[in-house]
Amino acid sequence: MYIHRLAENKLLSWTKTPKILLLLGGRQTGKTTLIKEVLKSFKTTCLNLDIEIDKQKLFNAIPLAPLQAIESLGYPDILVIDEAQRLPKISQVVKGWYDSGVFTQTILSGSSSLNILDQSAESLTGRNIKIFLPPLVFSEIISSQSWYQPAINLKKTSAFSGQIFSLLLSSITFGNYPEVVTRLNKIEYLNNLVSDFLLKDIFQLGLVKSPEALRRLLLLLAYQLGSIVSTNELAKNLEVSRSTVDRYLDLLEQTFVIFRLPAFNTNPRKEIAKSQKIFFWDTGVRNALIGELNPHPLRSDIGQLWENWVVSEFAKINLLDGNMSKLYFWRSRTGSEVDLVIKHIDGTLKAYEIKWSASNPRAKAFTGLYKIPIKTVNQRNFIQYFV
Repeated sequence: MYIHRLAENKLLSWTKTPKILLLLGGRQTGKTTLIKEVLKSFKTTCLNLDIEIDKQKLFNAIPLAPLQAIESLGYPDILVIDEAQRLPKISQVVKGWYDSGVFTQTILSGSSSLNILDQSAESLTGRNIKIFLPPLVFSEIISSQSWYQPAINLKKTSAFSGQIFSLLLSSITFGNYPEVVTRLNKIEYLNNLVSDFLLKDIFQLGLVKSPEALRRLLLLLAYQLGSIVSTNELAKNLEVSRSTVDRYLDLLEQTFVIFRLPAFNTNPRKEIAKSQKIFFWDTGVRNALIGELNPHPLRSDIGQLWENWVVSEFAKINLLDGNMSKLYFWRSRTGSEVDLVIKHIDGTLKAYEIKWSASNPRAKAFTGLYKIPIKTVNQRNFIQYFV
């Protein structure tokens, strides 16, 4: 079953431009499926660099003159190079084709940020459009349900509250990867994902000296959801250097496993400035790592899990919008805290306290400093923000 994505319109709009498209997102987030569904009316050649025969076709084309290279690939309207991070200097190759004026448009699709694996990525500056595809956002899941109709205003009706809460528990527990949402055996899929696919790029390219240390780092992060993370403490627990932890965190972030929330501040004397929190793009991945896949609203870590889920929903929406806003958390030196602060491109701020159960905002110090009201996101009102 294909689930319609919010990124579809951006992909269609790109076809009206001559630029190279960088379609980036974690493994299994549906990049290839999106391309095939949206571009099915175009003559498209797809080369997956995880497949040897496809890789060889591209290798055979690269030495040729640009027009000959495109002709050898069938002269498609659109050339898709999937898992593009597999080929060093791929950016330089497509830049040469682009600059020569060939008609074929090119998509570089990757499960890693190309700039960590391809140092020539800056050569595409001014020549590319980026689309990021995270796991499904909750509104995409809702719109795929058989009972959903676009005319239904879910913010004003409680008619489907039972269905929505059931979907919410499933989303919090098993996450939002497309195949998790559409298949029955969710636990088997998630266990395979975290054991075989999640870190495939990092391991295959030999980017870490100790795969076991990386897996242990992920486990530590999974148990520290919602807490301020100390890289010194992580390094001590793993018995590695702080620089190694920093590098591993960079790799996990740039392969779309985790993302970081820095501390928001304008007055370092009153606010914590250098701290960070680390969240998972997908809560199902986090739960599979610790072996806790019980969809129960009273599980002991529901508060931490809810915070990660809400923050990641805001982060995924921001990613789909092109990372136009900046996301932070806030904490004063006296212990007052705001779970999420969003600074929009026009400089306006929004602040959220994230609680599983209904409660009133408590961080009055933030409102006193910035004159910004704090909104609470809980299980009863979350639909106001994410549908």
